[in-house]
Amino acid sequence: MPFDFLKRKKDGAGADAPIAGVGGSGIRGVPFDGLTDEWRIVGEMHIPARLSDALNKREAVTISDVRWAPVDGSGELAPASGLKAIDPYDLILVLAGAATLPPLTDAERTAYKVHKIPYDVALEVPPYRVIGTVYMSPGSEPDRLLDRATEMFVPVVAATAYLGEMQLGDEMDAILINRFYLRGLEQIDRRTGERPQPLPGQPLGGISWRDRSR
Repeated sequence: MPFDFLKRKKDGAGADAPIAGVGGSGIRGVPFDGLTDEWRIVGEMHIPARLSDALNKREAVTISDVRWAPVDGSGELAPASGLKAIDPYDLILVLAGAATLPPLTDAERTAYKVHKIPYDVALEVPPYRVIGTVYMSPGSEPDRLLDRATEMFVPVVAATAYLGEMQLGDEMDAILINRFYLRGLEQIDRRTGERPQPLPGQPLGGISWRDRSR
């Protein structure tokens, strides 16, 4: 494989960058399925916590059992034994499943959802489009994801990714989106995949969806 295929190298982020989790305790192997603009990279990340926490440290992460293939499906996954670490900046999407998260109690899962508000969205993360649900803190709207913030990766749950018209696999438990690549976002109706249609008449008060495209 071409070992320089990850094109977007950052100052201080390369082979000599610190490896997240190396030398620490509680390191576990987490299945990992990441997409760059051209490549799909599959293997295991060796991290001490949840996948999103490791990626948001913005440090190179050690990986193993790596395979790679063109993201457009034009080739089969092939061994990439020479790839020992990956820079989170190079990843646009990370497809996540239940195995990527540390165990949560039922109470923890309930508390997370109670304190967050779900929004169904379509996100433009060129060359990909992702449809799913984001959970925002009260008082925040999905447009805030377009702002630069401390969190580099944010989860979109019950999510599906597309490359053009091609769907990339089945619906995922979650897809982690690199906000550095996020170029557009709109709220949608999950039943149709389209922008919600405004209802006739006047609002009766309270909080309602707002069309920000005008």
